[in-house]
Amino acid sequence: MDPREALDELGTIRLLMERSALYRRALSPICLAIGVLGTVAAAIPQLAVINGSKGFAGWWLGTAALALALAFTIARRQAMGAAEAFWSPPTRRVTAAVLPPLAAGALLAVPFLLGEDWARRVTWLLPALWMVLYGCALHAAGFFMRRGIRLFGWTYILGGSGLLLWWTCPLNQFPPVAHSHLAMGLGFGGGHLAYGLYLHFTEKDA
Repeated sequence: MDPREALDELGTIRLLMERSALYRRALSPICLAIGVLGTVAAAIPQLAVINGSKGFAGWWLGTAALALALAFTIARRQAMGAAEAFWSPPTRRVTAAVLPPLAAGALLAVPFLLGEDWARRVTWLLPALWMVLYGCALHAAGFFMRRGIRLFGWTYILGGSGLLLWWTCPLNQFPPVAHSHLAMGLGFGGGHLAYGLYLHFTEKDA
């Protein structure tokens, strides 16, 4: 790395540290919005049956895409309100950090979308694997923010791992798809609502 690149890196890191409190405040409305979306997305399959690997994977991938669009829209509006560039070097750095585990989660869903025989039998694997990968993404992003986001990431890593162990024990093998919807709602809906409320009420202490 030449001296100019090193200075650019230091400048980006300094900017990220200076804006960490701002990013923390921006996370509150994003988490609340995603939490509401996740809760609603888990409730709808209880009324309109969405079964099978194709239905489950397609439903939650669509929900994830909507959540991502919602998060970027809220972040962009806040950046415009603060008269800051949205696609700034810090934003690109955080995006680069979270992209690999999120992309891996999307790719893992491909066999389920294709309706492979083995995928139909293990649809319950997806919520646990998605939680672990999402936790890894949050943990990676946390190196550019305050440590709270890393701890939030660890809740998904540990929660997803625990769910995987629970559902693979002899008493709980092959749970119905309805249970997978509930796991997604509790994990991604309830988890984001709880963290969003925590950020909202502790914002003044940031």
